[in-house]
Amino acid sequence: MMQAQSTYESPFGELTLLADSDHLLGIWFKDQDHFGGQFDLTQVPRQVTPVLIKTGLWLQDYFAGERPDPQTLPLKLTGTAFRQAVSRALLAVPYGEVTTYGALAAAVGDSLGRPTSPRAIGNAVGHNPISIVVPCHRVVGKHGELVGYAGGMDRKMMLLGLEGHTIDVDKACLMSAKA
Repeated sequence: MMQAQSTYESPFGELTLLADSDHLLGIWFKDQDHFGGQFDLTQVPRQVTPVLIKTGLWLQDYFAGERPDPQTLPLKLTGTAFRQAVSRALLAVPYGEVTTYGALAAAVGDSLGRPTSPRAIGNAVGHNPISIVVPCHRVVGKHGELVGYAGGMDRKMMLLGLEGHTIDVDKACLMSAKA
C-alpha cells in the first residue's frame, strides 16, 4: 500500500504523521527517540490524504482539550504481536487517567496467556509508533513517578497536564488528577 506523510504543528512541537491509503501508521515528535520506527520516512512522499486530514483534525481536538476517541481513527498497530498487545492495552487507558508499567504487564500477560515483565512493557511503550493517540504518555512508575517518554519528559508533563493532571515538577511525579 502507498504510504504518505505530513507534518502537524502541535503546541508541544512538530509532529510527523504517517499513513497508508487506509490506516494511520505513526505519529512522532520530530526529535523523539525511535523517530520513524520501522518505517523509512525518507522514501515516503509528503502528501495530503484523507487519513492524514482526519488525524490532523483529531489532534486539533485533542490539543484544544477535547477528548477525541482514538477508535475514530483507522489505526493499524504494527510491530511484533507483543508490541501490538501493548498498544491495545495502552488504548484501554482512558483520557485523564494513568496506569503503571506493572499494571500493563499484568493486562498484557493476561491477554497473551503468559506472564510478562514491566521492563519488557517499558521497552514496547518506548517504541510506540503512534504517539499521543496510543497514549504511552499515560504510563507512570509504580509510585506515580514520571519515568521515560520517547518524546521527552517535558512533553510527557505537558500532555498529562493537558489531560488534567497536576505534576510535582520538583519530584517529577504525578500528584493528582482533576475530577
